[in-house]
Amino acid sequence: MSIPDIVFVTVLTFVGSTLQGAIGFGMGLLAAPLLILLDPRFVPAPILVCTMVLTLLMAYRERHAIDVRGIKWAMLGRVAGTVVAGGILVVVAADTLVLLFGVFILAAVAMSVSGLRFVPTGRALVAAGLLSGVLGTVAAVGGPPLALLYQDASGARIRSTISGFFVVGTIVSLATLWIVGRFGAGELRLALVMLPGMLAGLALSRHVTPYVDRGRTRPAVLTVVALTGAAIVVRQLV
Repeated sequence: MSIPDIVFVTVLTFVGSTLQGAIGFGMGLLAAPLLILLDPRFVPAPILVCTMVLTLLMAYRERHAIDVRGIKWAMLGRVAGTVVAGGILVVVAADTLVLLFGVFILAAVAMSVSGLRFVPTGRALVAAGLLSGVLGTVAAVGGPPLALLYQDASGARIRSTISGFFVVGTIVSLATLWIVGRFGAGELRLALVMLPGMLAGLALSRHVTPYVDRGRTRPAVLTVVALTGAAIVVRQLV
């Protein structure tokens, strides 16, 4: 990679990590559509590796607020969704599936804005985990389904629970990608290029979270989820 390419990746990862550190997700939203233009190998494995390290640090930072019960239910769905995604990557064109998920995310945001609330029950968490497993493994954007369920929770609750879920979920996704031949030494080297920007963004997010937590968590979550859905749809159609 050239020096300008490395600077581009660092800045992009810095901004994405700041966003994820402040509301609990967002790295895939910002980074995936642009990094795939620079080098398609960045998506999904290198972003997932970077996200795994980032969410591990975030989960530890706000470990007091983690919803352990919610993570357990969601992981049941995540494992199943990751297996489904592995099969899709082998036999089905992933682009069509990702487009459908983008439309689904936008529809879910529209329902939330209309007044409908998603309650994190056991069944809902399994379903969200399933969707997150498929979308996260195929496109490195697994946060929105779970974020919609926790949109009315405190900022710390959302960030820590989604982070804890991602730590385990990304490991499962990376293992699946390795099995199907989509994760190896080349992808790991690309992930290492992203690491400095990720650490700097996480450090800055400490100063952003107090602003988000002053009654702005739900609007921030819905805005980023909507942007995620729109970015996915635009990326797949263009």
